Amino acid sequence: MPELPDIILYLEALQNRVLHRPLLHVRIAHPFLLRTVEPPLSATENKQVRTLRRIGKRLVIGLERELWHVIHLMIAGRLHWRKPGAVLHGKGDQAALDFPDSSLVLSETGTKKKASLHVLHGEDAPSALNPGGIEVLESDAETFAKILTRTNHTLKRALIDPQMFSGIGNAYSDEILFRAGLSPIQMTQKLSREQIQLLFEATRETLQEWIDKLRRETGGEFPEKVIAFREDMAVHGRYRLPCRVCGSLIQRIRYATSEANYCARCQTNGKLLADRAMSRLLRTDWPRTLDELENRTLVRKEISEP
Repeated sequence: MPELPDIILYLEALQNRVLHRPLLHVRIAHPFLLRTVEPPLSATENKQVRTLRRIGKRLVIGLERELWHVIHLMIAGRLHWRKPGAVLHGKGDQAALDFPDSSLVLSETGTKKKASLHVLHGEDAPSALNPGGIEVLESDAETFAKILTRTNHTLKRALIDPQMFSGIGNAYSDEILFRAGLSPIQMTQKLSREQIQLLFEATRETLQEWIDKLRRETGGEFPEKVIAFREDMAVHGRYRLPCRVCGSLIQRIRYATSEANYCARCQTNGKLLADRAMSRLLRTDWPRTLDELENRTLVRKEISEP
C-alpha cells in the first residue's frame, strides 16, 4: 500500500504537472471505483485544479467551484503519468483523469478492487473522509505520547491505525519499530517514557529519511516504482534474510491480511513471536527463542548431511 512517503512523492509530482491546469475529462473503466453519485463526475470536467493535498493515505485534488476528487489507492492501487487520452487496458486500469498534455491513470492489480474515488462538493467536504490521525512529522513529542497511550494496543496496531497516526502502514511501521528496537507486540500503555520518546524519534526519522530517499530516486520524474518491498529496507519484506545489524534471520508473524517483520535479536531480546495460527498448529513444538530456532536448524542440517 502506498504510505505517507509515497503519497507525498505523488503529490509533489502532480503539483508540477496539473496545478492550475484544467481537468478536461474523467473516464471510469470500472464503476465500482466511484463511491459517490452526487455531484456527478461531469460536474468536475473542464474545471481548473486549484489545490493538491493529502488526507492520511488519500490524495485530494481540489478544483474550482469547491469540487474535489479524493483518491484512495488502498493496497494495490497505483498512479501513472501517460500520454494524452491514454487507452485504459484490461482489468488493471481503473480510471483516467485527462489533462491537456497528459492523462493521470489509476491502476489496481489483483481481483479485490478496493481503491476508491470520491467526488465531493463544498469547502470542507474532504474532511468527512479524514480518519483523524495526527501528522507525526508536524507533531510534538507530548502529543505523540498522548495519542499513543490513550488506548492499550500493540505497537504495530497503534502505528497503522489511521485514527491515531496519519499515513503509516504495514511497511513503514516495521521499519519504525526496528529503528526504535521495540517489539511489534509491545503494549502501548506499558512503555516507559524513554521508549515513547525513542519511538517518536524513530517514527519521524524513518518517514523523513524515506521521503528524502524517494525524492532522490525519482529525480523529479513521476514515481512509477511505488512498491511495498524495497531492497534497502531493514526488515520489511526480508523474512529469513539476515539482519543488517546483527546478522540474525529476520522473523515474521502473520495476522488477518497483514504481517509484521522483525529482528528477534534487535527487538525482542531473542524471543520468537508466534501468531495464533502457528501457536495452535505447533503448540509445544513452537520454538520460543531465536537460539532454540537456530539450534533446531543446525540439528536438521547435521541430520540431512551424509
